[in-house]
Amino acid sequence: MDIGRIVLIYPERDGRIWGKAQGSPYTLMRLASLVPDEIPVEIWDEDLGALPIHQLGPRDLVGITSKTLSIDRAKEIAAQIRARGSPVAVGGTHATLIPDEVRQWADITVVGEAYHTWPQIIRDVANGTAKDLYVDESWSSLDGVAPLTDRVIKMVGEHRNYWTPYMEITRGCPRDCTFCTAIRVSGRVMRHRPVDEVVEEIERRRIKRFFLTDDNFGLNFRTNPEYIVQVFEALAKLDLNGWTAQAEMMVGNFPELLALARRAHLEKLFIGFESINASNRRDLGGKSKGNIEEYKRIIDTIHQHGIGVVGLFVLGLDGDTPEVFESTWDFVRESELDSVSFTIMTPYPGTELRREYESQGRLLPNVPWSLYDTAHVVFKPAQMTVEQLRRGYDWICRKAYDPVSIAARGLRTLRRHPVGAYQQHAFSSFSTDFGYRKTVSYRERERDFRWRTPARLNRVPRGNAE
Repeated sequence: MDIGRIVLIYPERDGRIWGKAQGSPYTLMRLASLVPDEIPVEIWDEDLGALPIHQLGPRDLVGITSKTLSIDRAKEIAAQIRARGSPVAVGGTHATLIPDEVRQWADITVVGEAYHTWPQIIRDVANGTAKDLYVDESWSSLDGVAPLTDRVIKMVGEHRNYWTPYMEITRGCPRDCTFCTAIRVSGRVMRHRPVDEVVEEIERRRIKRFFLTDDNFGLNFRTNPEYIVQVFEALAKLDLNGWTAQAEMMVGNFPELLALARRAHLEKLFIGFESINASNRRDLGGKSKGNIEEYKRIIDTIHQHGIGVVGLFVLGLDGDTPEVFESTWDFVRESELDSVSFTIMTPYPGTELRREYESQGRLLPNVPWSLYDTAHVVFKPAQMTVEQLRRGYDWICRKAYDPVSIAARGLRTLRRHPVGAYQQHAFSSFSTDFGYRKTVSYRERERDFRWRTPARLNRVPRGNAE
């Protein structure tokens, strides 16, 4: 096949928010950068607008990346494209977790990271020897892997089209949380990009602010402190407005590194507290023990170094009862978190948790993958009904993402910065909570909520079959 062009597609999820999409299609940018210069390449982000599928033809090779929550939309897109004669390769998280399902409707299924298999796919399609499955789970070194090309940076127009540029410095996580897909998707071994490559990419992209997609950047504080020092020292020399990363509570035990992090313009850490319920320890892979006083100490320590804390909590773990919503909200109010995320426990494909729920008959039937977004209940909880988990989640999200609550947290965050830096940090002080409010709003599209007080969470409506 003589490839006329390659088109990489990101299925719609959030759409535009105040004129821009939420985050840049970083994975597709790196894959597009692997396309040989002689082949035209385009990135179509459905969050920016409708896909011009009518322009495609038999000489176009199309790649689609998708998480589980958008795989149904990816399947629809693939069907339309294949009807026009274009071969379709599908990769991403869901294809890695359930390749046999994707193979039923994609021409080519891509399992794993694809940085090594994608160039091979292009060659095989051009030679007419393409296979229906390509697997790369070798977790190879990140040295020199898929550096962004100038033509891709120019094509995407991050400053014009996206609120938040995404970035990667490390990959992998050795934790064994029963509900997490990171081990399967990114591997257990923590890998690191060369620091000079990170700096070079930031400078060529001309980005002043970014979000690290690393599964557990903060774990490196303990496992690879020498590398983290190199990263912070290099970033401290750049003219950045701020950046954010995901971490564990234990970063609060490394004050010297936190001090370096602030000088490196680190603005916020997304901390996985996960649960205030100590009985949920088994599912949390050693990250969290439900010790509220320890949580508060960690938050206070990080704040003392001028870094914000976004608290991440999972609701619906087997140790949770209907009281967990009110007790979690009490902690959030007392802890002075800068932003907060509440998600419903979601048994994703390929996880230990899903296998356990399947064996126990606890998965709800006929639930589309689009509802595997951590904002919908897709299983039967252990110590409450499905409806109680739904109501509790609705209640706590209403509390957290009420405009008054968002404003109070945002203003408190902004006041931690010098007055002269207010303008620089104004956007990030409020944007995280507004982003989470947007995510939760998907539920409001489906039904009219009747928000209840915690006292009524134990009351099950008549006719509830759970």
